[in-house]
Amino acid sequence: MKDTRIFKKLGSSDIWEFRAEYDGNAYRLLSFWDKSQRSLIIATHGFEKKTQKTPLNEIRHAEQIKNEYYENR
Repeated sequence: MKDTRIFKKLGSSDIWEFRAEYDGNAYRLLSFWDKSQRSLIIATHGFEKKTQKTPLNEIRHAEQIKNEYYENR
């Protein structure tokens, strides 16, 4: 069983969110799987989360980095 409190897929995108808390602050690291490399996870960027939902602009930024990754491979 997956522990979605720590690592979960964000909606219908291919972006995953790693969740961490430190000193009362919530931090998120967005990433995606490079399925051609057997289980390689590429971290795109991180941010301090201040709202309940993951901001759409952060997901879009991760998607842009993912697209650039595949274009430059």
